[in-house]
Amino acid sequence: MSRGEAFCVACGAGPPHSSDRLCETCFRERNTISECEETSQAYRCPKCEMNFEGGRWARLESDDLLQRRLDDSLRIHERAQAVGIATHPEEIDERNVRIRIQVDGQIDAFDFDEEHELIVRTSNMICTTCTRKDGNYYEATMQIRSTGRKLNEDELNELRGSLDTLLATMEPDPMFFITKEGPVVGGWDVTMGSKSLTRSWARHMIQRWGGQSKETHTVVGQKDGMDVTRITVVYRRPGYDLGDVLRWRNRLWMVGAWQKDGPILLAHDRQEKTGASWRDLEKAVVMSRYNEQIEVDVLNRDTSAAEFMDPRDFKMQTVRLPYDDDGQQQRLRLGWITDEWVAVPRVRNRDEGDAGRRDDGVTE
Repeated sequence: MSRGEAFCVACGAGPPHSSDRLCETCFRERNTISECEETSQAYRCPKCEMNFEGGRWARLESDDLLQRRLDDSLRIHERAQAVGIATHPEEIDERNVRIRIQVDGQIDAFDFDEEHELIVRTSNMICTTCTRKDGNYYEATMQIRSTGRKLNEDELNELRGSLDTLLATMEPDPMFFITKEGPVVGGWDVTMGSKSLTRSWARHMIQRWGGQSKETHTVVGQKDGMDVTRITVVYRRPGYDLGDVLRWRNRLWMVGAWQKDGPILLAHDRQEKTGASWRDLEKAVVMSRYNEQIEVDVLNRDTSAAEFMDPRDFKMQTVRLPYDDDGQQQRLRLGWITDEWVAVPRVRNRDEGDAGRRDDGVTE
């Protein structure tokens, strides 16, 4: 080695050298492109099979779980470049998986090729949700009721089913569980693990079926100097629905849409719209329910009336045309009001159904 030529600071060998002036032999003695632990611990709840990862419980597929354990156990040299990682998992038993790992790449132009073996062990741990379920834990109670009448079984099933519909549109949360539910006098009660879910469900039902909700709080203890509370939300569904015909203030009105303070009513006999509060309609009488109204074919018509065949006795009947008749309609919607058939204006599309009812689903 001539004077002034670069040399290895460890053994004095000549080039090539790494960036910290070590020859390849000395550099390999002191550095590896990767390090990996021999074992990695995973936790799974034996009741719901959720996994504890990243400080929280979540439901993971097997491949995702193994990848997270690998990412947590394998470390790559900070100056490594062109790194390639190949893995091959082998299931030992239902609780242990062996992962064979091959890592290749370069550090300061020196090529490395290393192999590791990682054992992922899965142990049981009861998750927070299952612990709370087993202890009958809950944060909120939803009480479903009606105003002025008893909810029938179909209505209760419809209201209860709306919770499943809502959950399908929300991000999964371990606290979205039901502790207890069942029928009570006048309605249905559900105790749940999440206050936010309870409030969201109340808003969802109000948007779909109108009505009001009231929330009350109860202090059940203290934690870290803060009050621990539970809430009770009472949702009251109105005794009428979209499309129902009501007698209010000696006139017939149709329920056209929902708003926060009460329904929007459409006059039955002319094009007129008004708003009413829930209190205003406490004494309103339902004269014809939407789901009891019928569709009939128009057999003959003139400018003010139409003939149809009564489906009860198959006799010809005459009915006054609704104010929104355009002279071209081949079918009429009828409601049985005060012992006679009455033509009902169309306030929404017939095929809209329960799932499609919206605040803006009104045509004037």
